[in-house]
Amino acid sequence: MADGGKVLAGTHLRIGWWTVLVFLTLGALLEAFHALKAPLYVDAENETRRLMWTLAHAHGTLLGLLHIALAVTLTRLPGWVRSRATASNCLKAATVLLPGGFFLGGVAVHGGDPGLGIVLVPLGALVLFVSVFQIARAASRHGE
Repeated sequence: MADGGKVLAGTHLRIGWWTVLVFLTLGALLEAFHALKAPLYVDAENETRRLMWTLAHAHGTLLGLLHIALAVTLTRLPGWVRSRATASNCLKAATVLLPGGFFLGGVAVHGGDPGLGIVLVPLGALVLFVSVFQIARAASRHGE
């Protein structure tokens, strides 16, 4: 594998495991809120907050695993150079935008509607799509 691919694989491995740790910690915190019956989290009027924060936890954890999968993919596709920077950067952006949008959407809930942060979610979904498309295309072209 070219040195650039090895470095990028290492970067995504680190990002992946730290992201999983951060969002599993968020999940544990949410479970603690639930166990302690924290009104901020369990009261009926906070159902939207609970959903947004649960989605942030789930998407963040999944994105961490996708970083790890990309790291493995980079080691398996040593000849992949053309679109790997796009795939990498888009996955990094999605890791901030998707769970960040859900989390911020739950911070300031307006009635049953999420807060303004939710606008980050479609952008995060778009860049995630671009990343996964680039990875899938590279795997199809360079697969063993």
